Amino acid sequence: MNRKIVLVLILILCSFSVSAGDVAEYVNLGFSDNSEYFMFGLYGIEYKSSNPYAEIYTVKVSENRFAEDGVFKEVFSADIQPGQDGSGALYNLLKDNHDTVKGFDINHLDKGRIVYLLINGADPKDVLEFRDFKNKGSYKVSLIQQQFGTDENPSASFHIDLTVTDKTLTTRTYKLGLPDYKRDDVFKYRIKQVMFAPDEKSLVFVVEKEMLDGVGPSIRYMVETINLK
Repeated sequence: MNRKIVLVLILILCSFSVSAGDVAEYVNLGFSDNSEYFMFGLYGIEYKSSNPYAEIYTVKVSENRFAEDGVFKEVFSADIQPGQDGSGALYNLLKDNHDTVKGFDINHLDKGRIVYLLINGADPKDVLEFRDFKNKGSYKVSLIQQQFGTDENPSASFHIDLTVTDKTLTTRTYKLGLPDYKRDDVFKYRIKQVMFAPDEKSLVFVVEKEMLDGVGPSIRYMVETINLK
């Protein structure tokens, strides 16, 4: 390859890297057999240190809160070779906390049933409407968010308004999240996935956060849950 072309490619890659932070990968780690707990993980490579990191969150679905002793985070000191994605950090974090994870009775094969998925590259919407042909219901999801601060010091709040119309045409409304809670360093939110828990009684919303990490926009994830029965 021509040396000039190689140099241009290097400059382009360097320019892109300077403007971007790290993007965490979201992993559905499954539900407990009684659908009471949902576990998900994040992993990636820190932009500043180039070290792999992982985070594990266990949510008590019926209460929409983290389970006690159910959150684990670690940055690992390890050399990441070209082509590696840092997923080993998640596997090590699961191994290191095996006894606690086992106590939640998580079945890693029981991942629920997805009813909405934001495809990579698609424009996110603040209002979603979809039908669930299994339960014969229809759903309207409104993501209400507010941005505050500046590009250098952002914060944002959000909540979700949910309207459910069941097969008898009975309509119920729900509100998820904390409308007045401003999360520091967050630019905006997007709904990435919506899924039913295995017992079909609860919905789980996977929310993507675009954040500032001191280098550029980074991606992290959180969830909101609601019991419909």
